[in-house]
Amino acid sequence: LLRSEVLQVCVGFVLCSLQAMIVPALDCSGQGLEGASCTISVEKLLDRAVQHAELIYRISEESKMMFEEMFIPLSVMNPHVYGGTMCAPRTVAVPATKSEIQKISDKWLLHSVLILIQSWIDPLADLQVSLESYDNAPSVLLIRTKWLYIKLMSLEQGVLILIKQILGEGGLLLDSPEKTADLLVSPDIFESVRRDYSVLYCFRKDAHKMETFLKLLKCRQTDKQNCSVF
Repeated sequence: LLRSEVLQVCVGFVLCSLQAMIVPALDCSGQGLEGASCTISVEKLLDRAVQHAELIYRISEESKMMFEEMFIPLSVMNPHVYGGTMCAPRTVAVPATKSEIQKISDKWLLHSVLILIQSWIDPLADLQVSLESYDNAPSVLLIRTKWLYIKLMSLEQGVLILIKQILGEGGLLLDSPEKTADLLVSPDIFESVRRDYSVLYCFRKDAHKMETFLKLLKCRQTDKQNCSVF
């Protein structure tokens, strides 16, 4: 009860903290993807994309830890049960060696980030619905998951602009991301907790990939000789 009360007291602080995490918008001075060319340089767009990705990863980590503290007893804390083996296999693998890093293209990096982003938009929206059905979900957690969803949508728009700026008009041609199963509200609270924790656990892992790929791409645009961030 005390832990819940402390978290509720922190809601106002979290609201202010998240509002303070304002990075420049990932847009082109009000211009859409169609029509006139973007007036923001690729370098500045990459800076903003990296800042968005860093914050998304940070808040996803904090949200996962908060969920663990609130809903998962330490006695049964096991990533293989609650999240580790529940992450759906992705087609986006992290290069393991320097030679593999050198072989991957800027197109691969951009498309990989976009695929990861688009694969998580629906699960994060479903997660918000599920958490709102909890009797004791702290407002601070609801605020953070909503923030993650909004920022992920913003990052998607930024990456689409980067693809157009770096790869050209034909760079947007790629397969649609795999659809994840809908997260229906379960009458079994244990199953709901397990499923929702799996979303937070697995999203955090992919958020780290997004951040890493964007940092590598940014490095390649400024220092092509020394870009190894894995």
